[in-house]
Amino acid sequence: MSERLVIDRPVVVEGKYDKIRLLSVIDADILVTDGFGVFKEKEKTALLRRIAEKNGLIVLTDSDGGGLVIRNYLKSILPKDKLIHLYVPAVKGREKRKLADSKEGLLGVEGFDTETLRALFLPYVRGNEARPRRTALTKAQLYADGLSGGIGSAARRKALCRKAGLPLNISADAMLEALNLLFTYEEYRHFLEDIAAENEEE
Repeated sequence: MSERLVIDRPVVVEGKYDKIRLLSVIDADILVTDGFGVFKEKEKTALLRRIAEKNGLIVLTDSDGGGLVIRNYLKSILPKDKLIHLYVPAVKGREKRKLADSKEGLLGVEGFDTETLRALFLPYVRGNEARPRRTALTKAQLYADGLSGGIGSAARRKALCRKAGLPLNISADAMLEALNLLFTYEEYRHFLEDIAAENEEE
């Protein structure tokens, strides 16, 4: 089995099965648009914009009409100079988990073989060394820090989002993903310390 390719910048795909498939090929942060769900989710588009501005993004959607619509939408809302667009070929076929062909009868990202996917990402490999990992925040950590599941946690989340420059109406799960992609653990702790200091002054 080939080692996963280390990719520095985050990758955006349409769905969770695309993400699962890519995680067997590349070592990268992978975000999903939830198909057309990205059109309605303001917090997701705000998060994608923030991540693109800081780290750049690789966009990989299916080669069908739906994938093109999602790709064009991302082009319209994200900084063009921060995007890299990768394309899977238009190949007739059906993913193993599906009982029927897609509308256009084309394979989606999840249906492609490892070598095709590796070839797409090879130009963007960081090197042989492991991708530097941030100290990943967890839901348990957010709970311990009073940011979820307790009295006043919603207000504390808003204060943290304001401090971190994230959308104020972001869900706890989306906030966790954003914090892990955009900040180090030390930066997160500094945000909490600043908020605590501001509360003491009031």
